[in-house]
Amino acid sequence: MPLRKKINSKAQAVKNTGFGTNASSYGGRFVTKSGNANVRKTGIGFLDSISWYHTMLTIPRWKFFFIVFAFYFLVNFAFASIYYLLGVEHLNGITAIASLDKFGQAFFFSVQTFTTVGYGHISPSGFMTSFVASIEALFGLLSFAIATGLFYGRFSKPKAHIIFSENAIIAPFQEGTALMLRLSPYKNTNLTDAEARMTLGLHMEEEGKMVNKFYTLDLELEKVGSLTLSWTLVHPITERSPFYNMNENDIKTTLGEVIIFIKVFDDMYSTTVVKRASYTFDEIVYGAKFLPMFTRSTDNNKTLLHIDKLNLFERVEL
Repeated sequence: MPLRKKINSKAQAVKNTGFGTNASSYGGRFVTKSGNANVRKTGIGFLDSISWYHTMLTIPRWKFFFIVFAFYFLVNFAFASIYYLLGVEHLNGITAIASLDKFGQAFFFSVQTFTTVGYGHISPSGFMTSFVASIEALFGLLSFAIATGLFYGRFSKPKAHIIFSENAIIAPFQEGTALMLRLSPYKNTNLTDAEARMTLGLHMEEEGKMVNKFYTLDLELEKVGSLTLSWTLVHPITERSPFYNMNENDIKTTLGEVIIFIKVFDDMYSTTVVKRASYTFDEIVYGAKFLPMFTRSTDNNKTLLHIDKLNLFERVEL
């Protein structure tokens, strides 16, 4: 639903966000919950639209290993089929009689050739079988080189190991209220010089048509020198805020989204890494406050950061 109340005139909209202003051209949220742009490209061939290297570096771990093992099995199955069609009599050392056993031994000969293990139990004879085996050995070397590079790329790729709270909240703040969300590092990395930006995107009616309007949300604290514990981003709802005078019902009946951009320096890699997230208005809890998520250890020698408490909040009256 469109925004029912007029945005406070003191809240200045921005145009250089990279998002379009025509609301009818947009579907769903601007940014996915994981921080990626909610865009699907069309009008170009599938192979041209995908960078396989970037895809293999960013897909979930289980998908990556599934693709590697599926590729390994299918390649060996294909070469085993070629050996079987050429005739297993051209593979010295195969003594099986049943067709299935013959194919099985051809398959494991393919595995030995593809991995360049070469036990010597089975060897090719004849020009065509030897030629196929040499092609498979070369293909195996190239495949393992690519797989090794992908493993290294996934292992060594700098990442911002930061997680965000599932919900943003409207909470009491000083003499008024504020929009808050919480984030925290969760790996044993050292993150410094953290910077945060927060943008609000709204579907609004303007001059009889629906448009997207974007507002930069002022933060109480935009930078921290070291991100070692949790960080609660606070946008004070003052007269300059587009949230000014919006009540709980306005939040529930408005199509809006808060987009967060975090930039930190990872001193292990000596590089800057970024992390994005977003909260639609149905993910904003009106009238709540976050519960503490770090405590002192029992021996008073450590500060305990309880990552499992990142999303905990309690209801309060505003």
